[in-house]
Amino acid sequence: MPDIILLPEIATYFDVSVDTLIGYEPQLSKEQIQKIYGELGENFATLPFEEVFEKSEILVKKYHSCYLFLMQICILWLNHYNLADGKERQHEILDKLQSLCNHILDNCRNTEIYSDVLGIRAFVDLVCGRPQDTIEGIKNMLNPRRVLNQSDSILIQAYLANGEPQEADNFAQASIYLHLLMMVADSCSFFDIHIGENDICDKTISRLDAVIDAYHLEELNLNVVAGYQYRVAAYNSLNENNEQALMRLEKYAKIVCDMMDKGMLHGDSYFSKLDKWFEKLDLGTQMPRSKKLVMKSARENLNNPLFDKIRDRKEFKRIEKMLDEQ
Repeated sequence: MPDIILLPEIATYFDVSVDTLIGYEPQLSKEQIQKIYGELGENFATLPFEEVFEKSEILVKKYHSCYLFLMQICILWLNHYNLADGKERQHEILDKLQSLCNHILDNCRNTEIYSDVLGIRAFVDLVCGRPQDTIEGIKNMLNPRRVLNQSDSILIQAYLANGEPQEADNFAQASIYLHLLMMVADSCSFFDIHIGENDICDKTISRLDAVIDAYHLEELNLNVVAGYQYRVAAYNSLNENNEQALMRLEKYAKIVCDMMDKGMLHGDSYFSKLDKWFEKLDLGTQMPRSKKLVMKSARENLNNPLFDKIRDRKEFKRIEKMLDEQ
């Protein structure tokens, strides 16, 4: 048995980590990860931030080679860092998050985890005011011209050719669903690009409304549609279209309340395979933040100065009451 101080040199010689060298691979099951994430999420809603964050850091050290778990901790921190006291401390948390992402990227051999963490790190760069780093980190991976981005239909056809129609159906439903969500998200970004051009914004809203209605997205993914309705409400309020702003805000509030009662993700009679697909996700169907924090955030969103001109309207008061009573 070699002296313990030689382990780093031996690991370097064989181009492996010390954990790999000594066969130490602490792994958590998906169910254990979901349980820990849920508990920490609830703790963030009820306990002092630093107490819960310290608890999560201890778990990071304990399971430093369980990269799926570490990725979920990155998501947990990203969803709760703004609870830290002050901007300076929040940036410290983001720096720790960045370091954890780098640790995963340097050591993980799972391509799915690697690509997901690459996206998380890119988002952290963006939040920290480093857009150039974000661009450099993911521009090649997300280039629309890449053949890989067009491979969904190839896999579906391969399943059919291989006599696996059920697998083809499962993947096709998940692919259509994800592309719909991406279209809503990308359209909202397109909306932001053209925020001063009302003609383009109005056309974007009209088309997204049609897509959301046609595919019943308000029942499939409540979080994405809630964000869209809030954004349109702010746009209408900016343009002093007060009746439309109030109507969209009421939709936003109802969707958020429904999300608390029904959950965030659902299938339906058309997307009949989605519920089983959701169950296989790393966090299942649980929300990335506790219900208490989601409702607190939704209520705070009504404090947007863009809504000052409609704040005294009875309709606005009704919306506030709807969220307060949830």
